[in-house]
Amino acid sequence: MAQSAAQPASTGRRKEVIGKVVSDRMHKTIVVQVVRQTGHGLYGRVISKAKKFYAHDEKNEAHTGDTVRLEETRPLSKLKRWQLKEVVLRAALAPESTAEAGS
Repeated sequence: MAQSAAQPASTGRRKEVIGKVVSDRMHKTIVVQVVRQTGHGLYGRVISKAKKFYAHDEKNEAHTGDTVRLEETRPLSKLKRWQLKEVVLRAALAPESTAEAGS
């Protein structure tokens, strides 16, 4: 028996989701809302379902409004099971209002 029944370690793909950052107030953590569309079980109408994920952002590079890609990882804390893989689309910066003081 040259090769025994040893199976190679399963190298399953990690899950990835794309969503929008709704909060970046925590240090090295972002909250991402992922919206998916699915058909209603009885009526068949397309409905949107949203879910929020807590993700690890090591370099604090994602900001509110950005579209990001998350990758599943081992549990990092009570709520964090995802990590930031890349920022897909940056949010447009709002123009600063130039309020003139005193006229």
